[in-house]
Amino acid sequence: MKPRVLITGAGAVCGAGRDPDTIFSSLIEGRSAIAPIEGWDTAGWPVRNAAEIRDFNARALVDDRKLHKFIRRTDMLGIYAGDRAAEAAGYAAYRDALPEDDAAQFADRTGIYVGSGGGAFENQYDYFPLMQAANGDLQTFGRDLDEMVNPMWLLRTLPNNVLCHVGIRNRLKGANACITNHSVGGTLAVIEAAEALRHGEADRALAIGHDTPVERQNVLYYHGCGLLAPDTLRPFDKARDGSVFGEGAGALALETEASATARNVRAIGEVLGGGYVTEGSGLLTIRDDGDGVARAIEAALADAGIDAADVGMVVAHGNGTSLSDASEAAGLRRVFGKRSPPVTAFKWGIGHLIAAAGIVETTLALAALRAKRVPGIATLEELDDACAGIAVSREAQAPRSDVALVLCRGFAATDAALVVRGASR
Repeated sequence: MKPRVLITGAGAVCGAGRDPDTIFSSLIEGRSAIAPIEGWDTAGWPVRNAAEIRDFNARALVDDRKLHKFIRRTDMLGIYAGDRAAEAAGYAAYRDALPEDDAAQFADRTGIYVGSGGGAFENQYDYFPLMQAANGDLQTFGRDLDEMVNPMWLLRTLPNNVLCHVGIRNRLKGANACITNHSVGGTLAVIEAAEALRHGEADRALAIGHDTPVERQNVLYYHGCGLLAPDTLRPFDKARDGSVFGEGAGALALETEASATARNVRAIGEVLGGGYVTEGSGLLTIRDDGDGVARAIEAALADAGIDAADVGMVVAHGNGTSLSDASEAAGLRRVFGKRSPPVTAFKWGIGHLIAAAGIVETTLALAALRAKRVPGIATLEELDDACAGIAVSREAQAPRSDVALVLCRGFAATDAALVVRGASR
């Protein structure tokens, strides 16, 4: 028997809200955060929509004004989500009531695992004015570098900023890792954190995923690859024509059963297992038979020690691109056959959050299990024949058990699957 890994806290933020319940409510009500981009003038652009966080208020997310000089927008979201999960799990309140030596032990046995988006083009924008002024003269570039580029540039662009600052703010001094693996980064943070707890490397661990892909070059390059829709995201629909970016972060506080019992904290769920594979077919190429998806699910179910029939609902990757949705449906048919549990997807309402996608969607899956309602896909008008055989619906459905399967896919044909169990009210 593997040690149980409980979920004792969660946090999430995206264009649809600043906590999992608010985001979940927007999905149940059929409301999408996808709207015209406000970050820059998109007149004449082929893609003009995204699920941005409107009225972005940095102070409302991270109260330390000095810290704002050293972090980026994506880091603020990750810190916010991580702080909320730690707060919900009661880390500080419990630790501060302990004797000094026990409090130190608590900090040493609490880890942090973060999935981040490591390839933001905006990290280099600070250099553009200098490159223009230097006009190709490297001597001028070098001479004026310290005058035109903020000396804090390096600290601001570190991919492990969230791991660093959430750890400092919450005194998490245990096992840790920063994972930069495109869309599966946040899901892998959960899987790695759970494995650390299972193998005795920590008693508790925060798992965080964060990303803000809504920026100029990202939009142009993804559009150039044929991956973005011009208006909205239609998972599994016959008229689907691409994905739409969103921004956000999610976090889960994981804990061994022994630690949760000792602290007398109530679990909101449990991580049962995870699986991760790659098809090894190319950077953008994916197999049309869904082999990677199916193998990831099978690995996750084996890790969880359950059968396909035990799954009560599926949160599909559902990114709205033609081949990804069709191959994902093929993978689901291979695993579940004609007994598909309710299948949904959330990106139509919150956009594709890239590294944050899987973990934010896991917080929403837990909310769905608590409410016993699987949100429908509001943009679904006509199911594509290539996606037939899976139980997707425009209307909300009831999960058939308290177990959710959350799928996540990334570049280089990577596929991750996470199995969680919800807690009763």
